[in-house]
Amino acid sequence: MDFKKAADSELRRALTPLQYEVTQHDATERAFNNEYWDNHQPGIYVDVVSGEPLFSSLDKYDSGTGWPSFTQPLAPGNIREKTDRSLFMVRTEVRSAHADSHLGHVFDDGPPPTGLRYCMNSAALRFIPLERLEAEGYGQFLQRFEAAKLHRP
Repeated sequence: MDFKKAADSELRRALTPLQYEVTQHDATERAFNNEYWDNHQPGIYVDVVSGEPLFSSLDKYDSGTGWPSFTQPLAPGNIREKTDRSLFMVRTEVRSAHADSHLGHVFDDGPPPTGLRYCMNSAALRFIPLERLEAEGYGQFLQRFEAAKLHRP
């Protein structure tokens, strides 16, 4: 798959205003009032801008923060970390590698095995259910779900 960022004019047409503000202007959506914070379906989360695979439901957990949180990325090469000094603090921002979308932040207060909490904005993600992975071109990730004893319906 070819993960590219579209022109700004196309992004403005394709994304909702919230998706655009989050991914392109580093905004943060409201906690407990976003699409995936309480999603428990098996599948993967991809960048809403480029489609690059980012996180798996196998690594998702309830952090109590009101945002989707993960212990690790699905495809580490598709994310990059950057120091964020906004809001009078130092945090580690997480961005998609190919589209440079703002996704959220990573913190070191997560559960085992990594101790990390990748706290993401739902508006930066698109969820692909397990049963749609192959049809949408993400069949290479099916093996992880089969190993976890989760099979397509």
